[in-house]
Amino acid sequence: MAVDDDGIAGAKSSLSLVTNLTVAILVILWLIPTIGLLVSSFRDRDAISQSGWWKAPFPTQQNFAVRTEGEFMPEGDGWVLTGNLFGPEGSGSIAAFGGLRSDPTAFAPGETGELVRGRTLTVEENGDYIYFDPADEAPTRNPTVYLASSVPPDFSLDNYDTILTSAGMDVAFINTLTVTIPATIIPILIAAFAAYALAWMDFPSRGAIIALVVGLLVVPLQLALVPMLKFHNAIGIGQSFYGIWFAHTGFGLPLAIYLLRNYMVGLPRDIIESAKVDGATDFQVFTRIVLPLSFPALASFAIFQFLWTWNDLLVAKVFLPSNSESWVMTVKIADDLLGSRGGDWGILAAAAFISIAVPLLVFFTMQRYLVRGLLAGSVK
Repeated sequence: MAVDDDGIAGAKSSLSLVTNLTVAILVILWLIPTIGLLVSSFRDRDAISQSGWWKAPFPTQQNFAVRTEGEFMPEGDGWVLTGNLFGPEGSGSIAAFGGLRSDPTAFAPGETGELVRGRTLTVEENGDYIYFDPADEAPTRNPTVYLASSVPPDFSLDNYDTILTSAGMDVAFINTLTVTIPATIIPILIAAFAAYALAWMDFPSRGAIIALVVGLLVVPLQLALVPMLKFHNAIGIGQSFYGIWFAHTGFGLPLAIYLLRNYMVGLPRDIIESAKVDGATDFQVFTRIVLPLSFPALASFAIFQFLWTWNDLLVAKVFLPSNSESWVMTVKIADDLLGSRGGDWGILAAAAFISIAVPLLVFFTMQRYLVRGLLAGSVK
């Protein structure tokens, strides 16, 4: 008689195996682009444009434009220019060459390429070239030769050095901290009081307020941007740090209240009732019993709020002044680096990793509270 392991204490079910496998696949799917971004941050612009990040450890073929040097010498019915494309002391290997920018790999090494107006070009694999021009007089301008050459892998910190020494990046970092820290602390303070009231205090319309909070979770913040900005202008704070603090507080409160209320409802009722029997007020119960016991939920929301405000771009663009002295890091990267270096993906990749350094530190420092805070109240 066969016995199914499912449901037996100490035995792993098939559902557990599927769950673990699914989680592993999701982690890999998220990890692959992150690794690609990290590798690209150590490569230069040419290497990124020529090959994918997965080919970074291997030599790549890149196209170059080389202006020839030397003087034309008369030979037969024209003029000849000879030399080496890698210079007098250079060395390398040429995979292909051409005489036009639009077709830099038209000819193979050792082949004589027919150019315009009867000109010819021969390039050997080691870089030696012979350029022939049938003109009556010596050309006054040396030609440009286009070639494809194998380049060994090269990794450097130049992209990070460019970002860290960029004008205004230090100010943007300070501005980001100035926005993020208050925008994380303020909603936690307000939501903690509100969550305790909704969890343990009995007053009229409490159920309606809870339903309203749950409903606000699904409201897109884009709907409130313009009305809130008009309200800020009306009360005199306009586009300022005060304005963005209040904006992040308003957008973060529904999730904070919902998360903390679910956690506080699951706290032991006997402890709270015993404290009230001993004469403790609601404020004393909240500050001395509920708040210390709710630290995992507080830390869980703090992680979410910190990551959201640190990486925010939309709210910062709307509620902060447009001058560079008020830019946060996301705006600095989007408006300055992305605008001036839109094709330099190495610079942008390095900027992305610099911007997520602090959120990663916060996440890994407080991750043990994240699951405890999210799962609190889900089971009884």
